[in-house]
Amino acid sequence: MNLYSKHESTITKAIEALHQRTFFAAYPEHPAPAVYGETSDADGQAKFKASLGNKFGELKQEGPEGWIGVEESPYTQEPLGIAYPSFSVDTIINRAKSAYHVWRKVSAENRAGILVESLERVKARFFEIAYATMHTTGQGYMMAFQASGPHAADRALEAVASGYEELKRFPSSTLWDKPMGKFNIQLNKEWRAVPKGISLVIGCSTFPTWNTVPGVYASLVTGNPVIVKPHPGAVLPIAIVVAEIQNVLTENNLDPNICQLAVDTFDKMITKDLAEHPDVKLIDFTGNSVFGSYLEGLKGKTVFTEKTGVNSVIIDSVADADKVAANLAFSLTLYSGQMCTAPQNFYIPASGIKTLNGNLSFDEFAQKIVDNINGLVDNPKAGPFVLGTIQNKNTCTRIAEAEKLPGKVWLKSRSIENPMFKNARINTPVLVEVDASSKEIFSKELFGPIALLIKTNDTNHSIALAQEMAMHHGAISCGAYTTDPSVRERIADEMALAATPVSFNLVGGIYMNQNAGFSDFHVTGGNPSGNASFTNPEFVVKRFTWVGHREPVAAG
Repeated sequence: MNLYSKHESTITKAIEALHQRTFFAAYPEHPAPAVYGETSDADGQAKFKASLGNKFGELKQEGPEGWIGVEESPYTQEPLGIAYPSFSVDTIINRAKSAYHVWRKVSAENRAGILVESLERVKARFFEIAYATMHTTGQGYMMAFQASGPHAADRALEAVASGYEELKRFPSSTLWDKPMGKFNIQLNKEWRAVPKGISLVIGCSTFPTWNTVPGVYASLVTGNPVIVKPHPGAVLPIAIVVAEIQNVLTENNLDPNICQLAVDTFDKMITKDLAEHPDVKLIDFTGNSVFGSYLEGLKGKTVFTEKTGVNSVIIDSVADADKVAANLAFSLTLYSGQMCTAPQNFYIPASGIKTLNGNLSFDEFAQKIVDNINGLVDNPKAGPFVLGTIQNKNTCTRIAEAEKLPGKVWLKSRSIENPMFKNARINTPVLVEVDASSKEIFSKELFGPIALLIKTNDTNHSIALAQEMAMHHGAISCGAYTTDPSVRERIADEMALAATPVSFNLVGGIYMNQNAGFSDFHVTGGNPSGNASFTNPEFVVKRFTWVGHREPVAAG
């Protein structure tokens, strides 16, 4: 059985899920022993620990020109000591050029089968990847498992399904028969989906697999060789994925350089050299807006970006203020606000918000958020694990600076102890009240656990500010609370014009930070927060070109 036949059912179900947009998950998100095996967690942790202080020798990229690695655990604040093979830009590009002419001739079916098989291999390493993610990004264990394991795999499968469907949209050949009266003109026509060329996927430090694999698998399924350039501080999680892709390629007598890992260090980065190379045709990037905009400006490249945004919460009226405050407090605290979908600007009318029990003042609602954050972070069974740690030390500086912003500081950031890691770099959220006229403060992303409580004239003012921020500065997510259907429609319409999805009236166990594969489009590509979306058709069709040939049917 070839690999496409082996995984045809999974691919078919994934394509159906793309169209239905209902819940679908090929990879269970709960790390249950019944699903993944009784010893899977312990085995994964042991494999991660065994990698510390050693060379990562799993890649099938021959002839390393050096061994480098600068990762540090935010939990221990000590180096991981893992060294990865390094190569010159010329070596990486030349190998990708050779691999291109091998991979582009592999059928869409075989490419899809190989890629889904690689995800099955990655599935067997979800726990190892979880610990690798914890100790590079600072995510808590559960988020690290889910985001870098099953959720990332679902996003990768989504890209494979979307790419495969587009490659099969049109026939590879047909007989074109045009009646001309006494005779017909007949042509044999054929169409080829020609890959654009070398693809560069640039990873980020906070979600090294979830944000990386959509571009990797979208380019691979459409026939492009891929160079994965991870963030120097978060290599191991995606290195494991690349190693498994290379294993499946090799087993199928294909060049492992179809997917290469290109590692660098902070003091000698190769990202620009790769991006500007004329042979690189496709670029995927997640990160800051300055570098993302630079990439978008490169000539001769097709670029897919997810950049920074200013995410808003519009609060008009609520059914249960306590449940709303609890939901928002969790959203802000989750992974210390280091998610691109985390809320930042909370727009609250100066007159307060309407509830089923009467009006709640601005100060009363602000205090509810404060109380819920404190209750969460001070819970020893929840706080340290929801917060995780701060990935980048610069975020700690940003938090300290936020407390000096002009306005009332409702909640100062502090450190709490992680019972498992005494040296963990932890900062709880900071909340600052800001005047609605101070746009220079809230019109930029303040990455980390930083929230601004903005006192507005009324809900219309809140909507206008949220829309303005999204249109001019970008937004990836938006939360809104209202019990008035007409207000709900106004928010939905105005934020849709700003290409920003809205999560309405969330309480309980679903949060505005979360995006579901096969259902939610992650980033819309319609505002300054990014020009691409996981995973709409444009995310894959721009990676190849349809080329048609035709020839008269031979007489007789």
